[in-house]
Parts: sequence; structure tokens; C-alpha cells
Amino acid sequence: MAKGFSDIVKTAFEEVENLLNGLLGDRSVPRNIKRIAQRGIDELHKEDETPGVLASNVMYMVDDLSLDPNIPLHSRTTIYRIMSILERIKD
Repeated sequence: MAKGFSDIVKTAFEEVENLLNGLLGDRSVPRNIKRIAQRGIDELHKEDETPGVLASNVMYMVDDLSLDPNIPLHSRTTIYRIMSILERIKD
């Protein structure tokens, strides 16, 4: 995460990253979903964008996951939690 972000944004991004890492470690989650979760983590570590843009990019990625019929129900709940956290981040 970029150094210039506020503590609130850093905390939110860390929480989102932990949730995405949980999806990566879950054996019941399909590989295509894990790939997108990893891309979301990578996106959170970009330093050339504002917090609002990063949050929006990750929200866009995980929103697609929530529509995937193969995602387990508990993982869908995690996706909604991630989106809820990221919705609060604005520029």
C-alpha cells in the first residue's frame, strides 16, 4: 500500500487483503475465483493510483465474482463484506 494513504484507508485495504487471502487459502473456492482474488490483492498494492480508484478497481473485480454461480455461499458472503468495506473509500 502506498505510504501517503490515511490510516483508515490502510486499515480497510489490509482487511480486504486478509479477506482475499482467505479466499485464496480456501480449498472449496474454484481456481478462476482465486485468480481474480490474487489480482485484487495485486491491485491493492499499486502505488500509482488514488485510494478511491484502487477501491473501485477491486470492487469491480469482486463484483464479477459475486455473480459467478460456482462460488461457494460462504465465499459469496466474504465478497459482499469486501464490497461493503471498499464502498466507504472515496477520494
